[in-house]
Amino acid sequence: MKLTDLRSYISQLNWLMVTFTLLVFGGLIKLGFWQSDRATEKEQRLISIAQYQSQPALNYQALAKVMGQLNNINDLPLQLSGEFDPKHVFLLDNQTNQGQLGYRVLQAFSFEGVNALVNLGWVKGSRNRNEMPQIKALNGQYTIKGNIRIVDNTIVLTAQDYTKVNWPLRVQQIELGKFSTLIGKKLLPFVIYLDKTELIGFEKNWQAIVMPPEKHRAYAFQWFSLAIAWLILMVYSSIYWARQDNNNKKV
Repeated sequence: MKLTDLRSYISQLNWLMVTFTLLVFGGLIKLGFWQSDRATEKEQRLISIAQYQSQPALNYQALAKVMGQLNNINDLPLQLSGEFDPKHVFLLDNQTNQGQLGYRVLQAFSFEGVNALVNLGWVKGSRNRNEMPQIKALNGQYTIKGNIRIVDNTIVLTAQDYTKVNWPLRVQQIELGKFSTLIGKKLLPFVIYLDKTELIGFEKNWQAIVMPPEKHRAYAFQWFSLAIAWLILMVYSSIYWARQDNNNKKV
């Protein structure tokens, strides 16, 4: 393209379309970097999990020392002795297992003057939403093994009404602050997932990492590729239509 043609092309640019093109391009690039960052986070977490597996489980005294470092205690193994609260069972809704819908059973566990919510596992639900699964709440003293999981509330659902409560209580998301108010006990800011070797509880089908780092990187590559393809397409289209306009003017 000659310099005069380039100047003519620039003067004919639709700057509204240019702005739109750059906004879409920037959005796609941002999504690519987000997926890349997620891959890095997952890799770091997998390294931490591997390190924790070679360490002994923490008791409450050791846990209390790191309680203020929430970013550092995710996935830490615990071994605690305490008592389950049989009056309050939460059923986390819309939890799938091998294509079947069901619930995660959550129950408060008290140990050494503090309380934590324990994920006891998955149970199958009924197609009839009015039918609740028959859950026998744990009662009495237990020594349990499990892992800490920080609650991820990045996706905020519609606020649930807790004014009328029937137990077991079906919930749409884990809201530890509201749960604490409901049961009259302050819950620690994490959930304990029972170790899969524990005999108590229900089906323990959880995974620490649902989507591996490789998949996040594949998605990042797709977003970056789309961004480049979008930019090439829009540049080509703008040049094509600019030439068409010039040809029409010459006729």
